[in-house]
Amino acid sequence: MNYRNWILFSILMISVFALQAQDKKPIQLSDLTKIVSVSNPEITPDGQQVLFVKNYMEAEKDGKFDYKRQLILMNLNHPELTKVLNSPTYEISNFTLSPDGKKLAFTKSWEGKSQIWVLPMDGGESQVLTDEKDGASSPVWSPDGSKILFSFSVPLWAMEGTPPWENPRPGRSYGDEPNYEAINAGKAKEDLKPNMDGSVEELRAWLAKNAAKNDPRVIDRLNFLGERGLSTDISFRHLGVYDLKTGTSETLTSGYQSFGAAAWAPDGSYVLATSVESDQHPDLNRELNSSIYRINLADHAVSKLIGSDDYRYNGATFSPDGKWIMISGQKTDEDRNFNQSLIGVAKPDGSGIKWLTESLDRRVGGAKWSDDSRSIYFAGANKGGVTLYKAEVSNGKVSPIITGPVGVGDFDIQGSQLVYSLTQVSNPNELYKADLNGKSAQQLTQYNEAWLADRWISQPKAHQFSHDGFEVDYWVMPPYGLKEGNKYPTLLEMHGGPTAMWGPGESSMWHEFQVLAGKGYGIVYANPRGSGGYGKEFQKGNYKDWGDGPAKDVLTALDKAGEAYEWINEDQLVLTGGSYAGYLTAWIVGHDHRFKAAVTQRGVYELTFFMGEGNAWRLVPNYFGYPWEEGAKEILDYNSPQTYVQNIETPLLIFHGDNDLRTGVRQSELLYKSLKIMDKPVEYIRYPREGHELSRSGEINHRFDRIGRIVEFFERYVTHPN
Repeated sequence: MNYRNWILFSILMISVFALQAQDKKPIQLSDLTKIVSVSNPEITPDGQQVLFVKNYMEAEKDGKFDYKRQLILMNLNHPELTKVLNSPTYEISNFTLSPDGKKLAFTKSWEGKSQIWVLPMDGGESQVLTDEKDGASSPVWSPDGSKILFSFSVPLWAMEGTPPWENPRPGRSYGDEPNYEAINAGKAKEDLKPNMDGSVEELRAWLAKNAAKNDPRVIDRLNFLGERGLSTDISFRHLGVYDLKTGTSETLTSGYQSFGAAAWAPDGSYVLATSVESDQHPDLNRELNSSIYRINLADHAVSKLIGSDDYRYNGATFSPDGKWIMISGQKTDEDRNFNQSLIGVAKPDGSGIKWLTESLDRRVGGAKWSDDSRSIYFAGANKGGVTLYKAEVSNGKVSPIITGPVGVGDFDIQGSQLVYSLTQVSNPNELYKADLNGKSAQQLTQYNEAWLADRWISQPKAHQFSHDGFEVDYWVMPPYGLKEGNKYPTLLEMHGGPTAMWGPGESSMWHEFQVLAGKGYGIVYANPRGSGGYGKEFQKGNYKDWGDGPAKDVLTALDKAGEAYEWINEDQLVLTGGSYAGYLTAWIVGHDHRFKAAVTQRGVYELTFFMGEGNAWRLVPNYFGYPWEEGAKEILDYNSPQTYVQNIETPLLIFHGDNDLRTGVRQSELLYKSLKIMDKPVEYIRYPREGHELSRSGEINHRFDRIGRIVEFFERYVTHPN
């Protein structure tokens, strides 16, 4: 074949492939329920199989979809050989295999409380082990498999003695007052007779009886907001051990401090756990550094192993050979709110601490030892993907194992094998195996392959620009049906956090991006200053500047995309974002009028108000200072989108969940009412029963509705090419 014919043939084949791709239909809104993800892989001790969780959605009898999860056991050499270990459910979690691989421990509800269960892997029924009054979770097998360490909760009223801090209600003490939790549990003092007309003590008992029914709720703590309701009660997490030989459990820890991230010593004689020891009220302990404690099984003695004024320690795990402790932590200097998480090692006695990831300058986690105790594997958000790293203990060298525009999720290593879940643009999630260097990768599951076979996927193209000392990444996704010479409406999508990070390796937006591209919208998204995945200084780039700087970054990305892609119709632009990006959406439309329509989702719009409204209120002092501090109120007002509400001309759709207490539903009410009073084009959508996680884990019919309303709202204001 001569050169001219080869060129003609190549053009012909490209045209054929383009037509074939165009014959595929785009991702549909209903495809949300087809997406399957895998998580929690654990390789069996013999290295022959892997246990993992299959997460999916299934239609119920009423036609509505619900979340399901199943435990799958797969042969690593013959992935087609699988075994389903449980009927579809969503209430089981914390799966972990015994050291010999013959039993599986997990958490599941029993009589209304989560408890620890065990399932024989060779067949048989699962059996509930614990019977903790307030539930048990987080099972951890002892090295010899004879015991299971677990965590349980103790409410304040059930604690022995009196708290070391003063009662926050003046004139009352913990020791002699009626306790409404105790009354609710039927454990009030026998001589107390509730009487509204009696003595002060009897009046208090009567009031406590009302409070015991949560009618009214009595609030005397700082952090009283949960995710979907009030969190007025105080409880402490403690550790217990269940002995499978005797069938009995014992309590390891007690007192007015919580213990977590527990792990066994190699000989099983003690465990390590993190805790904060303080005589302050628990709401005030956040600024204190957590330490690593040693708890002996024989006498339950608790002693501090690792602690300092400079670091908070979040966990410790022994190496397989017992010669090292892997520790995780964070430096707590004046930049404690922006410092990256760290992974390091120490000697078993707590000495010789060596941090391995300081120079990496990334948020890292999920660390696991290699079997030879020479390396530690961990993952971290990195420039639009989630990279799997390896750190060598001997020299501190950190190397990327799997990196690029992909997202490594949960993983496990055993012997020379690495098993991991992976997100790619071409497939939202599948399970893979590779060697310990990430080579010779093999896809193990094909859960999404069949339904994706006839779907068109919009492939993002990466770009970067520099200004204000920051290197900003952004991506451009073409719309479905792209034809040369036509111009298409384009959507600027923005992420929340503000320390979140988007990119081709981020899974949460895979479906939404593809649906909107399939509806004929080009998509531009960026990681503006303040995003994670780019190091501490970049993440701190929006300190005292939530509006101007980040808005400049995302709008510059949009401008540069318009310059680079002729198909972008710069007269047909739309905008959306949720949480912090809901804030940024409102900020932008209060300052820039280029957008035909915008959707702001579960955002915050008045920052001083946010400090009292949401459970994420600490973002206010962490970024701006407290409103009563000198100069802070002016900065908060300047950075509040509500300050510029009178300038909003863009048609705006506002989303919020009825039970969203992370950002606070009153924020959206304030924005909506203000715009409505001024007769601005605005619509307000409230989702019943939903919290802040609506777009990721809300009721499935609400997730359908949310994306559908975004599309419908934009379609009112934009035009598409014929």
